[in-house]
Amino acid sequence: MENTMQRSQTMDQIVLSPQQLLAHWQGHRGLTRRLIEAYPEEHFGSYTLGGMRPCSALMDEVLQLADQSMQGVVSGQWPSFDEESEGSTKATTKEQVLAKWDRVTETINSYWSQIPPARFQEVDKAFGRYEGPIYWFIFYLIDNEIHHRGQAYVYLRTLGVEPPAFWDRPQV
Repeated sequence: MENTMQRSQTMDQIVLSPQQLLAHWQGHRGLTRRLIEAYPEEHFGSYTLGGMRPCSALMDEVLQLADQSMQGVVSGQWPSFDEESEGSTKATTKEQVLAKWDRVTETINSYWSQIPPARFQEVDKAFGRYEGPIYWFIFYLIDNEIHHRGQAYVYLRTLGVEPPAFWDRPQV
């Protein structure tokens, strides 16, 4: 009876496995990458609405956060948020953003396998600013990407470009 109860309590605590969470995030990243590919180059770094930043700046923020976060997620050693990653420069053109996107995707995949399962529940202070459990911070990274992708969807529609379907996020 006790063994069944312990297993039940453990199962009650698990909603997603780490691999399922990574696949979910990478599904979003794949959709955002397709959105960037669809974006007209001539408007990528300049088109704005309502005081929002251009798409290039939105995507660079998403990239910077994801890139700089993975070391902290694994080890608890967070860089200053204002620091650029080693060897990293601001991506402004579609070509630069897509190349950096692919590099950051590999960084995420590489670090992900190093995250001890218990680490997802640990409380940390990301970038010395954002305190909460690691799983919460990973959700923030995903939410931030979705938010900025939504802004880019509005841009594309006002430019007369049909964006990729928001629901088309194949699991990788």
